[in-house]
Parts: sequence; structure tokens; C-alpha cells
Amino acid sequence: MRSKDQTARVFQCYTAEDASRLTSYGEKYTALKARAYMVRTDSNADLIKEIEGGIKKEVSIGCAADKIFCSICGKNMKAHECSHIKGKVYKGKLCYGILSDISDAYEWSFVAVPAQRNAGVTKSFTFKEELPLNTFDIIKSITEDTLITPSQAKEICNYIAKLEKAANQAQLYKSHLIEDISRYALIIMPEVNSKQYTENCTHMDISSLKSLRDSMKKQAQSLLPPVLQLSGISERKTPDNKDFII
Repeated sequence: MRSKDQTARVFQCYTAEDASRLTSYGEKYTALKARAYMVRTDSNADLIKEIEGGIKKEVSIGCAADKIFCSICGKNMKAHECSHIKGKVYKGKLCYGILSDISDAYEWSFVAVPAQRNAGVTKSFTFKEELPLNTFDIIKSITEDTLITPSQAKEICNYIAKLEKAANQAQLYKSHLIEDISRYALIIMPEVNSKQYTENCTHMDISSLKSLRDSMKKQAQSLLPPVLQLSGISERKTPDNKDFII
């Protein structure tokens, strides 16, 4: 291997288990996943187009294994302790090597026919510094566990801050609605425990609370209609100073 042939940098490698799937040998499905980044340059423009178009998709990895056990006899094939040939069938049982004591997964390459037929590129993500993220891109970048640039991370933080502010305002408005409902409940249903009624309201959404508040307000006004505390101007007496003599 030579560095001039390198087109991407693998910066993280890990195993991921899928409990809903089994291998052809009845074992729990475990995939080796590598995350890599590639710089867009003129020299690798064609390769990037082939990856994006699905032409370059299948991959094969290179790893370091201290031992390779034979599936037929269980001996170490790396130490030439068995004579079985991988890929051949012995008495109805396929011979294959079981990699053991893996110390490193150091490279992966695009190949025409991979040893593992499902091995390949699963997703990609393109960074565009000059374009702001919209809501869909922000949610996608979080839920798909893709890498983001510092500027995109800042936009995500700003978006989260806006959501927190909106959530706080909504919570304050919800508290005012519950207070109004609690007051109207004392007028309409004085026998009901207002504290318990308020606790039940905390599980309702704002739209339902607003509808309930408006309905209870009408009922309360019908029971206790508003009364003017001051008489009208037409009922006031015009001062004529007849009580005084000069």
C-alpha cells in the first residue's frame, strides 16, 4: 500500500449489532462500520461522482488477525495447522476461516466483488458551507448520525436555542390558561377540588386548554354576568349650587 493511492481517511471504526437479523450460520448479525472523510479536489472528482452515482459501492476491508481458525477442524489456519481449503465443502459443511484476536482494521478498498456481499457504502453527506441549513437538514444531520462542520454545528445550536425559547413561552402561556381554568372552575363547579382539577389540566395540550378555557369562561359569565360598579353619565346630577347662598 502507498499513500498516493489513498483517497479518503478512516477516522473511526466500530462494530454494530442488529438483534433482528441473523447470519447464514445462525449467529447474531454484527457489522463492522468505518467512518471516513474525503476532500473534494480535481484529482478525485471522478471518483466522487462514481460513489455518488452508486458505481463505486462494494468494498472489502483489510484487517490484522492474529489467528484464523478452521470451521471444519478448529485448528489455526494461519499457523498451517490444518490442511482444509477455504471455500470447499467437507461432508456437507463449508470450510471457512474464523478470524480471531483482531488487533486492527486498517483499510478498506472499492472492489468489484466483495468477500462479504453486503459490504459497501451505506450513506454519504455533502457539506456546503455557503448554504444555511434548513429545518429538514438539521433534523437529518442529527438523526442520521452524520458529521457536521463547525458552522453547521453553530446553526444547530441556534436552532435548538430558538426551540427552547419557544418552548418556554408556550409553557408560560399554558400556565396562564390553567390559572384561568382554575378560577372559572371555582365559579362553575365550586364542589370540585381546584387543585386536582389543575393537575389534570397539566396533561392537556395548549389547543385543548384554550378551548376549555373559552368554554368555561362563557359558562362563568352566564352565572355571574359582569355588573358596572359606576353609574352612567346620564344618571349623574348636574351641580346647580342651589345649596349655597352668596
